[in-house]
Amino acid sequence: MNAQRKLSYQGIKEIGSQIHGSQAILLRRLGVSRQAFNQWIHHKKTPWEQQEELLKQKIRAYFEKHRQRIGAGKMKLYLEHDESVSFYVSLKRVKRLMTVLHLKCQSRVKKHHRVKQAEQELRDNVLNQQFDKTTGPNQIWLSDSTEVQYGINGEFKARLCGVLDLHGRYLMAYNLSTTETSEAVIQTFNQAFQKSGKVHPMVHTDRGSAFTSKAFNDLMTEHGVIRSMSRPGTPYDNAPMERWWNEFKLNWLDSHPMPKTREELVKLIEAGIYYFNYIDRTAQRNGSTANEYRDEAA
Repeated sequence: MNAQRKLSYQGIKEIGSQIHGSQAILLRRLGVSRQAFNQWIHHKKTPWEQQEELLKQKIRAYFEKHRQRIGAGKMKLYLEHDESVSFYVSLKRVKRLMTVLHLKCQSRVKKHHRVKQAEQELRDNVLNQQFDKTTGPNQIWLSDSTEVQYGINGEFKARLCGVLDLHGRYLMAYNLSTTETSEAVIQTFNQAFQKSGKVHPMVHTDRGSAFTSKAFNDLMTEHGVIRSMSRPGTPYDNAPMERWWNEFKLNWLDSHPMPKTREELVKLIEAGIYYFNYIDRTAQRNGSTANEYRDEAA
């Protein structure tokens, strides 16, 4: 049965139950036989139709729960981990149902504006885009900072610095400061080292002035890490970190009202980090959350 005929039957049923005698009139006007209408009324849903109804409900719920920011790939992961969905669901089926429900994931427009910073202490690109190199936590850390806004009209700006464990894309620590400074990134890394204990990861960053400063590199030497830096004008050398920021902004910050105060911004950032570390599931982690993926390797 096509969607238009189904809507017609539903309309006849609803109006007929409210206005006496209207059902017969509507059937004649729409050219629908009473026999066909009665068959539809008493029709029992097939197992497939029951599955479709359940999947539509679940897809709507997950789409709203994740602030309309997940596509078919991630939707399939959440359905696979839903205990009430006891049957196999293909990606093609999820895409079809999301199309039927008019649900479309929003995407972020890439921005290209980079300002070359003063360089002090430079290092080679040791990582060299080998993002599948890790076999466990705390082997490779990535770091970068990004701009965030708050205020009634977003008139205030701050720099959010983070340390990302490449294994599972787990954000170890963050720091919010007025501008990107060596002090801010040092505080962020101190948090990460306090949380992880005595570890000696490779640390990869871009060539920003905060990461090329002597104070920051002295801290790295103190912890016995291997330093690696992106090549000039090559953001792909730090692609996992860049992607984490993009998803954090699009799928979290942009899906919430603009924070009016710095305190509101901090609460929103902390809630977002918790979401991406403990709730968000990805196919790259075999459907696990970042925290689950780290625990599996530990």
